[in-house]
Amino acid sequence: MANLTAPEFTEAISLLAGHFGLGRLRDRMAAMKAFTTRRGLNSPEALADRVFRLSGGLRLQSTPTFAFTALWGEMLTAKLGEEGEKKLEGLAEKVNECLTEQEKLVEGKEAEIDVALTAYREALTEGTGAEIARLDMLLKAVPDVAVRLRGTPAD
Repeated sequence: MANLTAPEFTEAISLLAGHFGLGRLRDRMAAMKAFTTRRGLNSPEALADRVFRLSGGLRLQSTPTFAFTALWGEMLTAKLGEEGEKKLEGLAEKVNECLTEQEKLVEGKEAEIDVALTAYREALTEGTGAEIARLDMLLKAVPDVAVRLRGTPAD
C-alpha cells in the first residue's frame, strides 16, 4: 500500500476532526490507546503530528495505525452507506484487473486503469467529497497506482 505524506496525513486528520469534532476524535483515539496523554493535542495539526510519528506514517502495525484506520473506515461508512460501499467494490475490481499479482501495473493497461480510477473517484466523491475521496484512494493504492493518483489534481 502507498503511504500518505505528512501533509496528506494532516489533511486526513483534519477531515476526521471535521467529521467527528476535534475533541471527540482525540478522545476516541485516546480510548483506543493510540496515545497515552491528550496533553498538547488541541489542534488537528498537533494530533496529526503525534499520530503520524507514533504510527510511523501508518507503516507500523501499531495501535495508532489501527485507531486511525478504524476511525477513517467509520467515517467512510457513515458517508457512503451500504449501497455506496457495494458500488465501490465493483469499481475496485476493475482497477485490480489492471494489476499483476505483484501489484504492478499491467503493461498496455494504462488507459484502462485511468478509466477505472476515474469511475472509482467519481463514485467516491459523490458520497464523500473530493478531498476525502483523494486521500482514501491514496490510502488504499498500491505504489504504482499512487503515482498515477498524485499526478491527477483533486477536483
